[in-house]
Amino acid sequence: MKFRNHSNSVISEFLLLGLTDDPQLQSLIFSLFLCIFLVTVLGNLLIILAVSSDKHLHTPMYFFLSTLSINDICLSTNTIPKMLMNLITQNQSITYTACLTQVWFVLVFTGLENCLLAVMAYDRYAAICHPLRYSTIMNPSWCILMVLFSLFLSIVFGLLHTLMVLRLSFCTDMEMSHFFCELAQLLKLACSDTLINNIMVYFASCVFGGIPISGIIFSYTHIVSAVLRMPSPGRRYKTFSTCGSHVSVVSLFYGTILGVYISSAVTDTPEKTVVASVMYSVVPQMLNPFIYSLRNKDMKEALRKLISRVGAVLQWH
Repeated sequence: MKFRNHSNSVISEFLLLGLTDDPQLQSLIFSLFLCIFLVTVLGNLLIILAVSSDKHLHTPMYFFLSTLSINDICLSTNTIPKMLMNLITQNQSITYTACLTQVWFVLVFTGLENCLLAVMAYDRYAAICHPLRYSTIMNPSWCILMVLFSLFLSIVFGLLHTLMVLRLSFCTDMEMSHFFCELAQLLKLACSDTLINNIMVYFASCVFGGIPISGIIFSYTHIVSAVLRMPSPGRRYKTFSTCGSHVSVVSLFYGTILGVYISSAVTDTPEKTVVASVMYSVVPQMLNPFIYSLRNKDMKEALRKLISRVGAVLQWH
C-alpha cells in the first residue's frame, strides 16, 4: 500500500486550542499543569532512583515499576511541555510533522503502559501462585524480553496508525479542540474518507487493549483463587496486599480510559472531551508514584534512605 501525504500542499500546521480561551483561566491552567508536570517527573524519578539504589528492590516487580515510571515520564514530557510553551508564547500552532510525531509517541507510550500493567499482573501471578518456581519463571532475561517485546508491539501499534494518517487529506479546518495531537481528534479534521482509519482504530483497540486486560483478569482470577485457599486470614491479607498498589494503578488507568469513552459517547462537547482526555494522559502518570510509595512498605523505606542520603550530601556541601 502506498501512503501519500496529500495534506502538505494544503495544510502545514494545526492549531491546538487547549483547555480554554479565557486569558484569566490560562494563567491558572499554566500553573496547574506546570505543577503536575514537575510532580510527575520528580515523583517518577524518585521511584527510579530508589529502586536502582536499594539492592533489596532489585527484583522483577520493581524492575517493571521502574520501567513504568520511565514510560510515565516520557508520556508526560511528550504532551505537557508543548502545551505550556503554547500558553507562554500565545502561539497555538503545531506543525503537521510535529503533530504526527506527537500522535505516534502518545500511542507508543500509552500502549506500552497498557502492556506493562499486564506484565506486572503476570509477575504477581507467578509470585503468589508459583512461589517455589518464581525465580525461575521471572528470571532477568525473561523480564527484559517481556519489556522489549511490549515496546516492540507498542511501536508497531503507533506506527501503523500514524502511517494510516498519511493517506488522509486535510483542508482548511486546522483547529483541534485539544492540548495535544490526539489520533481521534486528528481524524475528525480530515476531509477525506476515514472509514479505514476508524475500523483500524477499533480493531487495534480491541486486540491491543483486549489481550492485556484479559491477561490481567486471568492473573487476578488465579491470584484470588490461590489467596482464598490459604488457611490463615493474616496470610491471605499479607499476600494480597502485595497486589494492592498494582490493583490501584490498573483501576486508575483503565478507569480513566473508560471515562473518556463514556464521555465521548454521552457528549460531543469539545470541552468535556478534552477534560476527559486529561484524565488518562496526565492524571495516572502523576499519581502512580504516590500509589506505589504510600501503599508499599519496602518502597517507603527505600525512599526514606534515598532522601536521607541526598540530605547528607547536601549538608556536607
